[in-house]
Amino acid sequence: MDRRQHRRTGKTAVTVGLVVGLGACATGCGGATAEGAGGATGDNTVTFLTRAADTLRSTGTSKATTSMEMATGGTRVTIRGKGVYDYDRQLGRLTVVLPQDPTGASEHRPITELLAPGALFMKNRGAGVPADKWVRVETTALSDGNLVTGGATDPFAAAELLRGTRTATYLGKTELAGTEVRHYRGTADLATAARAASPGNRASLAAAAKGFATAEVPFDAYLDDQGRIRKLRERFSFVNDSSKDTVAVASTTLLYDFGTPVDVKLPRSRDIYAGRIAENQPAH
Repeated sequence: MDRRQHRRTGKTAVTVGLVVGLGACATGCGGATAEGAGGATGDNTVTFLTRAADTLRSTGTSKATTSMEMATGGTRVTIRGKGVYDYDRQLGRLTVVLPQDPTGASEHRPITELLAPGALFMKNRGAGVPADKWVRVETTALSDGNLVTGGATDPFAAAELLRGTRTATYLGKTELAGTEVRHYRGTADLATAARAASPGNRASLAAAAKGFATAEVPFDAYLDDQGRIRKLRERFSFVNDSSKDTVAVASTTLLYDFGTPVDVKLPRSRDIYAGRIAENQPAH
């Protein structure tokens, strides 16, 4: 299979399995003039948020928990993930758990995802894929840049989206898992974020800016005293290709245990599946 065919196959597999498939399952079954960090006001609040990704990169590593809620047809489904991330190398590993079948009779097998600049690797991903093989997807070929498709937003890509912050309001201090954090609410622009992003996320965020129903992303960000993201909730909107319905997605990322050891190794070429994947069967 040549590179172009491989890219198309991977894109179809992920889109149908985790976005279109779950979307079908669901159908069937302020201002920038408030106080910021350290007493900063106005534009300083926006600047503080646009630098959050750089702060994570200098921090090194952390554990991460993700949650993705998809609402369509009056029903909501949730995909959850948990793992680790190396912000300097931009490599992560998540175990993603899909929701139960509509009948509630059985659960899908967890999917192991490896996150890398420009690529997503998945194991236990769908019918027809051998158990010992990985599926590789080029995230730049996805219309959402893999902010939604994989069922979990790449933690560093989520942070880099804040580089596109247009407006932000400081809502005060609160406590999150025993840590005092500052709560910010604002709106980021995907196209602006893409231009300011690191080389590894630039093309993926640019694809999302073109592929989503709107390039504006409302967010709630919770940062600790060191400027590290502890919680980030971002809301996306895209059009389901099959039903043409607009699907609302809320992605939440929790970061904790900074400095935890992270060793992510990407699959070897011979371990990557190059065949065709059944398009109408979600992972299970």
